[in-house]
Amino acid sequence: MSKKKKPDLNHLEPEEQLKYEIAGELGLLDKVLEDGWKSLSAKETGRIGGLMTKKKKEIQEQERRDSEV
Repeated sequence: MSKKKKPDLNHLEPEEQLKYEIAGELGLLDKVLEDGWKSLSAKETGRIGGLMTKKKKEIQEQERRDSEV
């Protein structure tokens, strides 16, 4: 069984970068890098998804405010 190589965290799409950042904030980055995203529980995955949605909304709101100025 072959393992995927570890991602280059410096060259990710913005959404993927955000996902890894949040995993790091939650203390899950080592687990993800070692065993992959499938190693996370549903609760952990849901937490990451919820925080991603929250941050995306904050970014969109900030961009909207900036464009109004």
